[in-house]
Amino acid sequence: MAEACAAWATPGRDARLLFGGTDLTVGLRHGHLTTDVVIDLKRVADLAADIGPSKGMLRVSAGTTMSALAAYLDREGLFAALRDAANVVGSIQIRNRATLAGNICNASPAADTVPVLVALGSAVEISGPHGSREVAVEEFILGNRQIDLRRGEIVSAVLIPLARQNCGCAFDRITRRRGVDLATANLCCLIDERSEVVFAFGSVAPRPLVVRSIDPVLTDPSATAHDREKTVAALCAIAAPISDVRASAGYRTAMLGVMAERALASARRRQQVGGTHG
Repeated sequence: MAEACAAWATPGRDARLLFGGTDLTVGLRHGHLTTDVVIDLKRVADLAADIGPSKGMLRVSAGTTMSALAAYLDREGLFAALRDAANVVGSIQIRNRATLAGNICNASPAADTVPVLVALGSAVEISGPHGSREVAVEEFILGNRQIDLRRGEIVSAVLIPLARQNCGCAFDRITRRRGVDLATANLCCLIDERSEVVFAFGSVAPRPLVVRSIDPVLTDPSATAHDREKTVAALCAIAAPISDVRASAGYRTAMLGVMAERALASARRRQQVGGTHG
């Protein structure tokens, strides 16, 4: 790790970090990205694939692929929403190469795992020449393809809090077609043990949008559908989507409310059947 950080910190040259490479190699091939040096991290022992509990967190090392993550979460019965998000990242071939840490560091507004990680209060563990630090994923992503990573620093792991009990969490997204298309819009809904509802929206702003509510209408089974729709619509109003090749801003705005209600219902069901850890 020390050698990798030193190579990355070398002044006077443009360098890129490589692990799964599912975004970097495509960008380089099509000329969207340029670099003088690619620093290959796949054989850095400190970053080797590893998942397990550590100090109240589920620690997912930087070398852990989406496929390995989804299989672990399914086996352990943890974070169903994150498992669902990991299982729709690209194709199976991509998931066998792409890493969770890389999905965060790429900082695409359409990243599928990011809304779930943000809703769960996850952080990235960063190692560098001046020691290590932890930054919440919500703060780490600064904008479209922009992250709080200083020269010489490498994300060594993703940390997901394990303390949550009696909560429900659900992921949802829409795409132009089934398969490997990026999300037109995506989101995560979390209901915690205090009945606070957290929505994290993706693909509708340069960085993840988070809104929290303690309005009982969202979790009260006796609330009318009309009142719930009004409350959800108000929460979704913070979104500022753009029009692009995948959808118009108007379509994204309209669908966000539909997706939010759908995810809210799924999160409530998971909570009611004894959901733990989301």
